[in-house]
Amino acid sequence: MRCIYCNAPTYLLGNGNRKCKICKRKFSPAKIARKEKIIECFCKDLSVNECMRRSGYNYVTIKSYYDAFRKKIAAFMEEEYLNRQETRAYEEYIYLENSKDPKKDIFDGYNFLTFDYGGRIYNLLMPDLSRFKPYFSEDGLNEVYYKEFKNFLRISKLQKNSQNRLIYDFWSYLEDLLPKYRGIKRENFFYYLKEAEFKFNFDCEKLKEIV
Repeated sequence: MRCIYCNAPTYLLGNGNRKCKICKRKFSPAKIARKEKIIECFCKDLSVNECMRRSGYNYVTIKSYYDAFRKKIAAFMEEEYLNRQETRAYEEYIYLENSKDPKKDIFDGYNFLTFDYGGRIYNLLMPDLSRFKPYFSEDGLNEVYYKEFKNFLRISKLQKNSQNRLIYDFWSYLEDLLPKYRGIKRENFFYYLKEAEFKFNFDCEKLKEIV
């Protein structure tokens, strides 16, 4: 087995780990195999519970890996964004979960800008709309603001109102991906948005590379 750090030859240790003959670093083949299996589940958009059933690993282990993957992905995509090419188009979007009523829950939506930079998608999360909810709910102005947002709405969810096909396709992908996780904490939405962005732009091999 080659070294995962420098690709040099390795030798087997008594505890089952490997040690590199050149850089002298140690690593666990069993841990690498576990990580690769969890990466495969993550790439298939499986929830932690689904991955647990398929892999046999415990919930805490899988959840910690998933959280780490999303943080690495977010950092990677932010770096990609900083090195972006010339923009072709961008559109504003408000995502609202299917279970929400646009007229009552408009301030529970997530507002972000989606950019097409040279055929790749990047997103910029806008200030949280929920901070305005207490003020307008108390005054009964939800209906007023619902009408202001009506250009974004359709029957069951918020309208994808883009002339750019790539951006439109990303929004469709996002709407299919997020419900699979059956509830996302508001403070973690950024990481799930970046996960969707990454998976839309790259394949699973890229995730293995950055991990």
